[in-house]
Amino acid sequence: MIDYPAARAVALIHRTGSFEAAARKLGITPSAVSQRVRQLEERLGTVLLERGTPCTATAEGAWLCRHMEQVEMLEHGLFGLLPGLAEGAPQPVTLDIAINSDSLATWFLAAAAPFAAETGFMLNLVTDDEEHTADWLRRGRVLAAVTTLERPVQGCQVKPLGRLRYLAAASPDYLARHFPDGVTAGALARAPALTFGQKDRLQRDWVQRNFGTVPDFPTHWLPSTEGMIEATLLGLGWGMGPEPLLRAHMKAGRIAEMVPGAVLDRPLHWQVSRLAAGRFDRLTRLVTAAARQSLI
Repeated sequence: MIDYPAARAVALIHRTGSFEAAARKLGITPSAVSQRVRQLEERLGTVLLERGTPCTATAEGAWLCRHMEQVEMLEHGLFGLLPGLAEGAPQPVTLDIAINSDSLATWFLAAAAPFAAETGFMLNLVTDDEEHTADWLRRGRVLAAVTTLERPVQGCQVKPLGRLRYLAAASPDYLARHFPDGVTAGALARAPALTFGQKDRLQRDWVQRNFGTVPDFPTHWLPSTEGMIEATLLGLGWGMGPEPLLRAHMKAGRIAEMVPGAVLDRPLHWQVSRLAAGRFDRLTRLVTAAARQSLI
């Protein structure tokens, strides 16, 4: 049998990042939380939490956390039918979802907000590159993800969402300064770019598609979708931006395409653990509807 008080303590420590924060939510002392976790780890013969700042779940602990999410969702549904059971119940339920930063900045919140308002669920949105969010599902650290992966992760259902269009853009002053004779592979090798992070291949993919080669161009590292747009406006570098966020700036002449019409599309898919798919049905419908409004 699963020791649910101890399992809930593990999930709360992973979610809040510390034994102290979990203890406050449970209404017990940190030493009592520590004792629950230690006894569960000894019983299972495995470490469930990596102690640090913050504390995070190990691979085994992550699977236990996902199980607790599903238990909490089941309890949430049962409380609606039998309100008397809800007295003293830990609230609210938090669901972990992996998503790329550009979807979060453009269309996903239009689905998340009504879902949270209707259900009372809290959302823990963890961000990663769209080509890597599926890894969070494989490791059992989330129940759903927005990903470029079309093939279902084992144990998951997948729905196509559409394509998020990216444009290579820069400010007019930047273009005049770095590309006075037009955008060429040689000029790109000298012009500073803007890159979200080490996993971000959008700039390199765009250059490869349009010039057949990828020079070792200099780049600023800027892990923020909104920050990259602002940096582009200020002339810090050229970058790949989601077309929905660039549209108004381009219309006003504040930003221009590096090569007009040379777009780069990223197909996106919604993957949900089959074990939670039924309870995610409303969110799935909202996600697909929001995607239809913004994606191609």
